[in-house]
Amino acid sequence: MKFVILAVLLAILIAFIVMVVKAAKNWRWYHITSAVITMLLAIIFLFPTAAVLKSRQAWHKIKEELEVRLAQVKEENRILQYGDPNDPTAGAGVKNVSLELSKIGTEAGRRWRSLQMANNNNGQITLRTTGNTAASGTAPGIAPGVDPTAEAPAEDAGPLVPVGLVVYGFAEGSYPDLEATVPMAYLGEYKVIASTPEAVTITPTFALEPNQVNIISNGQARLWSLYEMLPLDGHAPFIAEGSRATDDNALGRVDDALINLLFKNAKPETRAAYLRDGTREAPEDPAARWVKIKFEKKYEIDVDSEEQRGALEGGFFDNSGRAVDSRLQRSDTGKVSFAVGDEIIVKEEAARQLINQEQVASLVDTYYLRPLNDYRYVLRKIRLQIREMDVRIAEMQYQEKILDAAITATVDMLAKRQDEKLKLEQDLGQYRVENTALKQYFGQIREELREVKEASSALFKDNYRLMLQIKQSAAESKLTKT
Repeated sequence: MKFVILAVLLAILIAFIVMVVKAAKNWRWYHITSAVITMLLAIIFLFPTAAVLKSRQAWHKIKEELEVRLAQVKEENRILQYGDPNDPTAGAGVKNVSLELSKIGTEAGRRWRSLQMANNNNGQITLRTTGNTAASGTAPGIAPGVDPTAEAPAEDAGPLVPVGLVVYGFAEGSYPDLEATVPMAYLGEYKVIASTPEAVTITPTFALEPNQVNIISNGQARLWSLYEMLPLDGHAPFIAEGSRATDDNALGRVDDALINLLFKNAKPETRAAYLRDGTREAPEDPAARWVKIKFEKKYEIDVDSEEQRGALEGGFFDNSGRAVDSRLQRSDTGKVSFAVGDEIIVKEEAARQLINQEQVASLVDTYYLRPLNDYRYVLRKIRLQIREMDVRIAEMQYQEKILDAAITATVDMLAKRQDEKLKLEQDLGQYRVENTALKQYFGQIREELREVKEASSALFKDNYRLMLQIKQSAAESKLTKT
C-alpha cells in the first residue's frame, strides 16, 4: 500500500513538472515559483496530515472502546446492585442480599463471633475477643440494607455479653470458598456468669454431650460463636443460588452438593427430606402437605397482631400465626390483599378453608414442603434419645461380651476348617492336574487306536484280496492240469 501511494505521488509530481514546463512560455517567474512552492508544501504537509488522521482514528477507536466499556461497567454495576431479572441463573443484587442479611440478623438476635477460648476450668469456659471479633445484633427499626454483621461499636465500660444471659455456643471452622470462619458444630447451651469488655466466662446449663466435650477438649473449638437465640430453620438456605421457583418445584432447585456435604452423616430419610423439599407431590404426612391456590375473588387477611412484644418474650407470632414483633409487622393496617389471579402456597388446612368455606380460591397443585424444625425442642428431644441410647448401650455391652465368647469359639473353629480347606484345595489342584494329564493320555491312546484300526482294516483288505488271488490261481492251475 505504501508503494502505491508513493507511485501516485510520483505520478502527480511528474505531471506537475510537465505542466509547469509547458506553461513556462506564458508564465512569469513568480508564477512558476509560487506553483512550485505550493506543490512542495502540499507534498510536505501531506505526511503530517496523514499522521494526524491516523492518530485521530486511533484515539477515536479508543474513545469508542471506552464508551462501550463504560456502558458495560454501568450495566454490571446495575446488575450487581439489583440483579439481572432476565437471567434466572444470576445471583441476587447487593440490595437484595443486604435485605436478606438484615432479615437473617433479625432472626438470629445478638451474636458474638470469633471469640477465642482462653481457659476451661472445671466447666467454666473463658472466651476472649480477637482482632476479628464481631459483636453484632439487631434492634427494632434497623434499616433495610444495613449489614447486621458489621462490627458494633464497643462500649468502654460495658460487659462484652450481659451477665446472666443464656447463650448458645458454636465452634467456628473454615468452609470451602469462604475466607472468614463460620459456625460448624453446636457446643451446647451456656449461661454467662462473668463478663468484661474483653472477655466472657460461661458455664453449661446442663451436662454436655460426649461429642461436645471432645470438640472442646481436643482443640477443635479454638474459635467460638455465641448466639442469643438458636438459629431458625428455613427452606431458602438449601436452595441453589440463582434458582427460581417453577411448577415442578415451588422453592427452586435444591442444592444437592450442599445437602450431601452437610448431611453426609445423617440418616438417608433425613437427607431425602431435604432433597425433595418443594417438589410437586401429595405426601402422606399432613404436616408436609402444602397447596398452591389461585384467588378467584379479591380477598384480605389480617397478618399483624394487636399485641406487640419482643421475640424473646414468647416468639415472633401469636397463637393464630399473626406477627407480634414490630420488625415483622407489615404496615399500620396489618392486612394483606390478594387480587383475582394471584397464586400463593399455603398449608392444606388454610387452603381448604379458602376453597371450601370462603370460596374465594381454587386448587392449582399440591407440593411437599419439609416441616421446619424448632431447635429448642429438637435438642431437648435429642438429649432424651441420647439418655435412652445410653441405657440400651449398657444392655448391648453385656450381650456383646456373650457374643465375643461365641465369636472366639467360632474363630477357632474357622481356623481349623481353614486348614482343612487349604488341604482340600491342594488335593483339588492335584486332582485337576492329574485329570488333565489323563485326558491328554486318553486322547493319545484313542488316536493310536484309530490308526491301528485303520491299518488293520487295510491289512484285512489286502489279505482278502490275496486270498482271492490264491483261490483264482489254484482254480486256474487245476484247469491247466486237466
